[in-house]
Amino acid sequence: MIKVKTFTTPIKIFAAARELNDLDAQVTAFLADEHATTVCSVSDAITAGDSGETIGLIRTVAYEV
Repeated sequence: MIKVKTFTTPIKIFAAARELNDLDAQVTAFLADEHATTVCSVSDAITAGDSGETIGLIRTVAYEV
């Protein structure tokens, strides 16, 4: 069965690398907990503030169990 899960994280100036690593770890742990056999798709999209600055990231993962 193919399932889809969405993860979000805020992005702060000078902390983006750490936040992306934390998001990667969260997704990896989730996939392990779900016993995912295949990752079909990973997609990232940003959220923007009023001035157009990046303030968050949305990661969507399609996986098979």
